[in-house]
Amino acid sequence: MGRTLLHGLFDSGTISREQAWASAKSRSSCDAASEELGIPVVTDCRSRVSQSGLILVCVKPKQAASVAGTLKEAGLRPDTLLISIMAGTTIAQLESALGTRNPWIRAMPNTPCIVREGITVICAGTHASADHMARAQRVFEAVGKCLPAEESYFNAITALSGSGPAYQYLIMEAFADAGVRVGLPRQLALILVAQTAVGAARMVLTTGRHPAALRDDVTTPAGCTIGGLLMLEDGKIRSVLARAIEEATKIAGNLGSGSMPEKEKPAMRAPDSNSQ
Repeated sequence: MGRTLLHGLFDSGTISREQAWASAKSRSSCDAASEELGIPVVTDCRSRVSQSGLILVCVKPKQAASVAGTLKEAGLRPDTLLISIMAGTTIAQLESALGTRNPWIRAMPNTPCIVREGITVICAGTHASADHMARAQRVFEAVGKCLPAEESYFNAITALSGSGPAYQYLIMEAFADAGVRVGLPRQLALILVAQTAVGAARMVLTTGRHPAALRDDVTTPAGCTIGGLLMLEDGKIRSVLARAIEEATKIAGNLGSGSMPEKEKPAMRAPDSNSQ
């Protein structure tokens, strides 16, 4: 996700490559990322932290303490904006681990950011201002849409939109398999399913109508659509999907509560102070 965000920032002209650097854990990862992005990528970022006005923390929740330790050792500037995309890791945990008054923004993006169709939700930490929120919004609008929300919603957001693409892929795979079952070539079935999903989503976003109303437009009396819908309802599809989101929400709430290693190096993406 760090690479994806940097690609978006470069391609949108939000920052230049000269304004950015990155860090990764292994030398091989650094070399690959540097070649892909055209920026310096280092295993030890401490010499660069004090020069950075905005740092994107794109690591797993278990690395939060390690990141905080590195930032403190590196002489983090008090005005540097920190943006975390760590699932299940609260602003209170981040602020406590770092122990400074730096502004934090918590964000939850999703993988469609890769094709600039992502959705990211952000919320402000204790010391973050409206300007900090606006800077964070510009970062994530480079890869899709960005919305503010209360932090209390973040576990559910993680389950719904953060994990959501995986559920959509499973549904599309099942539909494509069904297409093959009734005689379609697999590639044709995949294209039909994917474009239908794109079109249906665009209808919801563009028209502003409730999905149930749009569904009714397709459902003619005694037609094939109502037959298919009844089979889906027989399979309790609503309940199964709702339970999936419920379970993922519970897990998301526990991701940041486990033990966090103290010496594992962080992987951060950090535009410099001139980046916004």
